[in-house]
Amino acid sequence: MDLPGSFFVSFGALVLILILATAAQRLLGVRFGVGRTFLAALLAFSLAGPLTWPIIASFADIKPGEDPGVGGLWVLFLVGMCVVLIPMVILVLAEALVPPGSIPGPVELVRGLRGRLSRARRYSQITRILVRHGLGPYLRGRGDRLDERPGGTARLARSLREALDDGGVTFVKLGQVLSTRRDLLPPEFIDELGRLQDQVAPAPWERVEPVIAAELGGAVEEVFAAFDKVPLAAASIAQAYTARLHTGEDIVVKVQRPGIGKVVARDLDIVRRLAATLERRTRWGRALGLRDLAEGFAVAIREELDFRVEAANMAAVAAAGSGGGNVTYPTPFPRLCTGRVLVMARLTGKPLGAAKDRSPQLARDLLDTLLRQILLEGVFHADPHPGNIMVLEDGSLGLLDFGSVGRLDASLRSALQRFLMAMDRQDPLGVTDALLEVVPRPEEIDEAALERALGQFMAKHLGPGMDSAKMFTDLFKIVSEYGLSIPPEVAAVFRALATLEGTLVRLSPGFNLIGEARAFAGRYLAEQVAPATIKDAVTQEVATLLPMLRRLPRRVERIASAAEHGRFTMNVRLLSDDRDRQYLTGLLHQILLTVLGATAGLMAVILLGIDGGPVASTAPKIDLFDLIGYNLLVICAILVLRVLILIFRRRDPAQSISRT
Repeated sequence: MDLPGSFFVSFGALVLILILATAAQRLLGVRFGVGRTFLAALLAFSLAGPLTWPIIASFADIKPGEDPGVGGLWVLFLVGMCVVLIPMVILVLAEALVPPGSIPGPVELVRGLRGRLSRARRYSQITRILVRHGLGPYLRGRGDRLDERPGGTARLARSLREALDDGGVTFVKLGQVLSTRRDLLPPEFIDELGRLQDQVAPAPWERVEPVIAAELGGAVEEVFAAFDKVPLAAASIAQAYTARLHTGEDIVVKVQRPGIGKVVARDLDIVRRLAATLERRTRWGRALGLRDLAEGFAVAIREELDFRVEAANMAAVAAAGSGGGNVTYPTPFPRLCTGRVLVMARLTGKPLGAAKDRSPQLARDLLDTLLRQILLEGVFHADPHPGNIMVLEDGSLGLLDFGSVGRLDASLRSALQRFLMAMDRQDPLGVTDALLEVVPRPEEIDEAALERALGQFMAKHLGPGMDSAKMFTDLFKIVSEYGLSIPPEVAAVFRALATLEGTLVRLSPGFNLIGEARAFAGRYLAEQVAPATIKDAVTQEVATLLPMLRRLPRRVERIASAAEHGRFTMNVRLLSDDRDRQYLTGLLHQILLTVLGATAGLMAVILLGIDGGPVASTAPKIDLFDLIGYNLLVICAILVLRVLILIFRRRDPAQSISRT
């Protein structure tokens, strides 16, 4: 065959394949992927010849000049419909065996392979870091004897701190959180991990200077009047330098560590995948909502990487005004703040770990500030670990690093206030009701058992002389045991309070967190019952209710008049929601298709079982009853496949049927 002939044959085959794909998809009434539909049509085109050849060959018996009649043409149409049935069957089987999304497409496959290779390299890198710092035996579960040697716990803590430091930003953040959990780790670990907060190895100036120049659009000497190239502090995400503006203000320049973006993205991908696996395979993972928690952690880390968010957070917390003159916040310079550089006013003082002036009053000021931020203002510092707190020269406290800030709406703040007040009264019923307002309420929960568990929790931790250690850990255990899923914003509150607990102990050893929190609750209650506060609350409520109260007499009179004259009626509309109507319509369509398909199949079987009917076609020889029966079988197959595809697609029938 010459080239033009081959081209026309190939073009005709392609057109037939496209016609098969379009007809199969339209008859099924469900959209499929282009690749899946084309492959089904291509396979059907390949099978059509061998399957239909015996029927087509029977037309060879027609003698020249003989009219096969309408029946012969109808047989050809029936053969064509049988060919269309082949891709329909293939698509239905593929939907049942290989649902859409179970096998990635070519682009997703390449991206997924690239991601797997990247994660594999990161896993290998983390493993090498652990082995290099002497933690290899713990990977194989044979490291218990190391702690029995003299100084073994201290060496292990130091190795863990160095490994976390080498692991990067995400693991340094993990170490910072662990350094505040004195109820979980020995003192050696607390001391070593605490060094991650202010003794992280700084990046060299040669790598930092290009970041500043690129972000601020000029050389360091041009933008600043003076700049100290020795870092003031080096943290997990950024490092800070002291400088002076041309206008004379002493400032701190916070610069993001070069090259951490890709590493953080890879680590967060690992964290999300691990959380999703644990939530899918474990009950406690589903109860804690690990996927949502991991996503919230990822969002928080990404916000910390954007210093414009931190500058806005500083302004929001400072505008709220919590802390009064007892806690100071740095003031940002918005015109010099970019995604990777943050310029703010310098606070003069010492880090909390190096300060000698530690007193219960400072701890009370810090607790009061954070509780007011959480319960009253709705914008709070979500990471108050000791590395983010300074003792200033005037004896007050300074809060740093506003990359992680939580936000609570008014309804959630109100529920937390009721929770705190009920805890202060040791009211298990009130605590239970407030807790179920804070977290999403599950479909099935034993409220009586939850109330008893919370009562025992309060008796254990809130009684006279009781220790607050492990309080948040025990509260999380109760939440997990009863299948309560904590929203990310509420989890940020508990994480901030747990971090604050360790910070307060370092600021004032023996600090009575429970007693001071109760004192705050008492002060808050006193503020709430003050005459001015009550007057404002009553004024707001009256202003809200006044429009309704004005309309109420007319509505009552209208109802009374209608009842008096016998015209009182009630209109109730069933299925008023359009989604309900669509679902019911789709369900009725699916039932109707099933009944019609079953009826067509039954009639086809009956007709095919009748012998001696009128001859519909002489070549091929077929009687009328058989011809009608075969057509009914084709109709039955189409309707049954249409119903099956809806079942395998596992969606509301209205969503698929309404398209047709």
